[in-house]
Amino acid sequence: MATTIRHLRPVAGGGGFEMRQSLAAAAARSVARIPTTAALLRCATTTSPRAQRAWRRPSNVRFATSYAHKSPEPPAVDRSKSKLYASADEAVADIKSGSVILSSGFGLCGVAETIITALHKRGKEGLSGLTCVSNNAGVEGKGGLAPLVAAGQVDRLVLSFLGSNKMLEKKYLTGEIAVELCPQGSLAERIRCAGAGIPAFFTPTGVNSLVQTGDIPVRMGPRGEVVERGTRREVREFDGRKFMMETALPGDVAILRATVADKAGNCCFRYTTKSFAPLMAKAAKLTIVEAEQIVEVGQIDPNDVDLPSIFVDRIVPATVEKKLEIVKTRSEGESKGGEKGKSEALLRRDRIARRAAKELKPGFYVNLGVGIPTLAPSFLPPGEKVWIQSENGILGMGPYPLPEEVDPDIINAGKETVTLVPGAAVFDSSESFGMIRGGHVDVSILGALQVSACGDLANYMIPGKVFKGMGGAMDLVSNPDNTKIVVATEHVAKDGSSKIVQDCSLPLTGARVVSTIITDLCVFQVDRKNGTLTLTEHAPGVTVDEIREKTDATFAVADDLKPME
Repeated sequence: MATTIRHLRPVAGGGGFEMRQSLAAAAARSVARIPTTAALLRCATTTSPRAQRAWRRPSNVRFATSYAHKSPEPPAVDRSKSKLYASADEAVADIKSGSVILSSGFGLCGVAETIITALHKRGKEGLSGLTCVSNNAGVEGKGGLAPLVAAGQVDRLVLSFLGSNKMLEKKYLTGEIAVELCPQGSLAERIRCAGAGIPAFFTPTGVNSLVQTGDIPVRMGPRGEVVERGTRREVREFDGRKFMMETALPGDVAILRATVADKAGNCCFRYTTKSFAPLMAKAAKLTIVEAEQIVEVGQIDPNDVDLPSIFVDRIVPATVEKKLEIVKTRSEGESKGGEKGKSEALLRRDRIARRAAKELKPGFYVNLGVGIPTLAPSFLPPGEKVWIQSENGILGMGPYPLPEEVDPDIINAGKETVTLVPGAAVFDSSESFGMIRGGHVDVSILGALQVSACGDLANYMIPGKVFKGMGGAMDLVSNPDNTKIVVATEHVAKDGSSKIVQDCSLPLTGARVVSTIITDLCVFQVDRKNGTLTLTEHAPGVTVDEIREKTDATFAVADDLKPME
């Protein structure tokens, strides 16, 4: 059957586009902590439509430029010479200022710490103006790209997640560094396409969000004004669904850490260290690998090669120890569901997780967001098996390790140490998000800041607080017709406001994506097509009147309303 394609011009007014002003207010409140942001605050909070439009699109605002970045010539590659270098210092000596660096790793797992240390040694005078592409920017005082950012060597970051990096936050809000935020799956696919010679692709991820409209500020000025904003994406309709165009994201130099590399350049990666490494190696003009073990040609079985030698240009020994961002462990015989001695807050979380576990059917492939959703498997009946997918490249994720089982190469999407169950598989981020966008995951359970009566979800930004980035959330909700999206959240926020609203006032993660809402008070089923809510279950001792009082959205009550189990 022929595919129907229709061009759409993004315009304001529907499905989350109105959130641009929310972002304006959010940016204003965030930067208000810095004394030089009064002008932005006045402009973002004014009631004048003209002033509001001026803030969103002032004539002097630039657009994000990473898509057409003009960088210096990368170091020459001479394939007649040995790829081995004595040190990382020698291997990075000819990298030029202004280069685009693709930095592999997820959190601090699989990061090329030895090469980053060598780049940092060159100092701002010797190497600056870098554009760094990575899932996140490292951890202040611990590792990753953080030393380069702190030293002022990086001018621009392309990331999916900022994390709790106060130094980076300050540099962004004062205009010292530009930050382009990109959904994690789109980031991986943009890099993959660059390596495969594909200039662009269409994705459902980010449709009806600020990513589509380009309304996330990329660079702030010294007085808190927006001087550069994102790029508005082209939107097309394929067979009745909207998709937006993302362009390939190539680099000048890729830096990655391999477990083993032979002298020809063939590489092996352990577990979740491969999340971005093979993708980035293929997308760069020059690839430098630091290897924990360097072996002779032929010592790696061809079946074990994760990255063929054609994509590797320089090899150096890894001399900096691996670093762990979050060490999470369990104890032998740890209790999974006992309620004795638990606080009321923990009991509420357990109630939500216990009900969420009923969405996980035997044999299901599921993705669980951080927080309450991760508790759900602990309430599964004994012997019932589900396969947990983690977007950083795991299918078959197990519980936290015992202290003696901690492996820095096995982490979850929250950067915590985890284990693998028998039958597990590991893969790169492009394959991981192909599973997600392709609808191969049965259920995805996420937390929420707000969820609306029609199934709109907002869970990556709170106006007036720090904007951490969307990570993989937009990808996880991108195919709600094939992957059931379940929200597991407390019914009200800390300030007492309802999280179940008629219309979201926060920037959207996805529009009309949520099918089931589970809170500590009740369960709602969402009719995404008609935009209605139906109350189907209530917690013991909770009345319909109490639920109505604490719910901003209007809802119907099912004829067969029953207690939550």
